[in-house]
Amino acid sequence: MITISLRPVGRYWGTISFASTLYLCPILDLLLAEIPAKLQAELRLGLQEALVNAAKHGNNLDPSKRVVVRFSLIDNQYWWIISDQGSGFIPSSKVDDDEEPTDYLPPDEAESGRGLCLLHQIFDQVEWNRKGTELRLCKQLENRPRLSLRR
Repeated sequence: MITISLRPVGRYWGTISFASTLYLCPILDLLLAEIPAKLQAELRLGLQEALVNAAKHGNNLDPSKRVVVRFSLIDNQYWWIISDQGSGFIPSSKVDDDEEPTDYLPPDEAESGRGLCLLHQIFDQVEWNRKGTELRLCKQLENRPRLSLRR
């Protein structure tokens, strides 16, 4: 079951909650509904990776556990906060401003871990909470010139 709380008028955040599953098409469609067409494919890939990680690695695909996604557009930034009910995750390395996204690639023989590199390539900000059960993703929109009201 999917629970949706869209953004009420005057509020910034909407929420989608769903049982741990890999059937993510309807959830991704809802999360991307207001995203500009030129960003949809890239963000769909990144959000799918993050949601799969939460459901599969965080919640072990346990249907009694939920994944919660809060989402918003604030000051030309799209935000997604993805929470799971797992035991937590600690990324293998700290994010550093001078690092390249490819610095997050695992060794060639690793069976998983490429998703972290993908997230860092797609999103402008990728941060976990201390426990590792909440992932914050941000995508900055291109700055649009604002009209001046002054003459």
